[in-house]
Amino acid sequence: SNVMPHVEVRSRRVGGATFQIPMQIRPDRKVSMAIKWMILYTRKRNEKTMAQRLAAEVLAAAKEEGAAVKKRVDTHKMAEA
Repeated sequence: SNVMPHVEVRSRRVGGATFQIPMQIRPDRKVSMAIKWMILYTRKRNEKTMAQRLAAEVLAAAKEEGAAVKKRVDTHKMAEA
């Protein structure tokens, strides 16, 4: 749950300009985005086995740190801007 985003920005064209519109995310999409990010950042870690990498990323997420949590924070900041 520390990785699940609540809002995301969607591109929307108004006239000739493209705006980033913050939008709420459906619950099923929250879960799928969180899982995608966890797998993505797990693969980028440098522990020896995939199991160790995933365990480390899950523990980092539980402590509100790690790359997947940072991704969620960045996504929320973009939506606020």
